[in-house]
Amino acid sequence: MASVRRLHLFDLDGTLIRGSAAAVEISRQLGLSAEIAELESHFFSRGMAPDEFAVQARALWADLTMEQVSAAFDGAPWLAGIHEVWADIRSQGDYCAVISLSPDFFVRRLLDWGAHAAHGSRWPVPPFTEPVDRAGILNPAAKVEIANRLCAEFGVSLDDCVAYGDSMSDAEIFAAVPRAVAVNADHHLSGLATHTYSGGDLREAYELVCPAR
Repeated sequence: MASVRRLHLFDLDGTLIRGSAAAVEISRQLGLSAEIAELESHFFSRGMAPDEFAVQARALWADLTMEQVSAAFDGAPWLAGIHEVWADIRSQGDYCAVISLSPDFFVRRLLDWGAHAAHGSRWPVPPFTEPVDRAGILNPAAKVEIANRLCAEFGVSLDDCVAYGDSMSDAEIFAAVPRAVAVNADHHLSGLATHTYSGGDLREAYELVCPAR
């Protein structure tokens, strides 16, 4: 009997990027670390909606260029082993996808690392000539909606999914799938994860659900 294929769903900020986020890395390139820290405090502690965060971040990043986006991506503190994990997932006939609230112009770069799909919030491409469309900004519930679409595309079900995340924005997807790995996570995922990992290597987190064969 053929084995059931799995879909591995990865968050980006705080999960694949340890202790940081796309917005933080982009802002660092612009010399706006203090300003994005203040904005993130409103988002995490004071209930700012993701679309409002995006609108305000867009204002901060008025002079952003794609060269700075590339530098932010290349300089981010990525977990070790991402390429290797995704290569192994592919070799098993399984699927891997990234679903993130961060800008799609950053998230989509992970397709080159081996992800089958990479979904982020819909932003205009830098240098910006248009405002952020609030309707295109993802929220935590959208992660489940996108996961369902990916399941239909790949011919699997949510029962065949594994989620990897670190924070409140991952709680809904953790609740929707049978296996979830909290990666360097905060208290919002307590009790929702089937596995917990703290460290700097995605291969070790992956082994919790897919032991070495």
